[in-house]
This record gives sequence, C-alpha cells and structure tokens, in this order.
Amino acid sequence: MSNSSLLGKMITQNGFILAVFATVCVGLIATTYSITKDTIAGEMKSALARTLNELVDATQYDNDVYHDCILIPGSELLGSSEPLMAYRMRKDSRPVAIILESIAPNGYSGKIKMVVGVFYDGSIAGVRVTAHKETPGLGDKIDISKSDWITSFNGLSLGNTSISQWKVAKDGGQFDAFTGATITPRAVVNQIAKTLEFYQENKSWLFNQQQSCNSKDSK
Repeated sequence: MSNSSLLGKMITQNGFILAVFATVCVGLIATTYSITKDTIAGEMKSALARTLNELVDATQYDNDVYHDCILIPGSELLGSSEPLMAYRMRKDSRPVAIILESIAPNGYSGKIKMVVGVFYDGSIAGVRVTAHKETPGLGDKIDISKSDWITSFNGLSLGNTSISQWKVAKDGGQFDAFTGATITPRAVVNQIAKTLEFYQENKSWLFNQQQSCNSKDSK
C-alpha cells in the first residue's frame, strides 16, 4: 500500500473516531441536562423565593408568586429595551406588593441590575442589587453582603420623598454616597426613583395584566 493510501486510511479512521466521540459527548451532555434540569430549576426557584422574601415577608402574601408574574415590555424608566420580570404578591386575592426588575445603565463599571419591591401604596418594601461590576471596597457597598446602605430606601416613596430629593447629598439630595465613590450610589438612587415613577404610572396595569411570564421559563 502506498504512503498516500495509508495516510488517507488513517485520516478516515481518525475522522470516524472523532465523529463517534463527538456523538457520545453530545449524548452525555443531553442526558446530564435531562437529569439535572429539574434540580437546577428547583434551586433557581428557591433562590428567587429567598430574594423575594427578603423584600416582603412571606406572611404578608398567600399567592404563588413564582407563577403570578408578568413580562414588562422594554421601558426607559426601568432602564432596559428588553422585557423585564415582575412578581406580584397578593393576600386573599388583594394586591400587596410587586417586585420589579430594574437596571441602572450608568454605574461606574457598567450596568447595575436590581430588584425593587414596591408595596401597593407605592412605598418601597426593599431593594437588592442582583448583578454589578462596581469597584471592590468602594462601589460594591451597594451589595447587601457588603453594606446595609441599600436598606436606606425601605419605606420611602414619591409621596413622602419629593423627586428633587432623590439624589445623593453631593447633588443636593438626601442620600449618602460612599467615601471615594459617588457615581455608583448616584446611579442606584436615580434608578430607584425612576422605578417608582414607572410603578406610579402603571400601577393598575401591573396588577391586572393577565400575561404570564412562565412562557419564558419554559424556553
């Protein structure tokens, strides 16, 4: 057998082995996903429940929040051109609060994602930052694990705090910044105020909209 024929045979054999290997790997990945997807979904649901209950105590509502949710179309006030999630809380079928996803687009190191809990009367139940890239030791104090600064918004609303006060103290508002870091808290304060404006303008729609967000979960 010539060298060229031998080389061709080896290439064919190696190609077949690689194809079989790739097929097996794909099968293993598919099988692993099939086995673990329910566990992953359960863990995500538990994490969501923990976050929601940090903002509104579970004793204050009795509905299935995970399924009483809607997708909000892109909104400038919420800082996103893409749909965002909202979770509604009810007691005896009456609205209690809503948890809104919101994004501050102008953090020091990029977007700051958060969830804002708003009671039916428009007051803040709580705020949590869910994702950010702010500077460790400075801007990351917006994270509840680093500082309790984010809890300073609890109980505030556009009714008891005028829009002119929704600024950091350096800009003439009532909220403290961090030593050496003003851009980050400024972005968060501004976005929370915009989120309250969105809630105020869309309150009725938010609680009465029937579209479910669960179609997103199933994709």
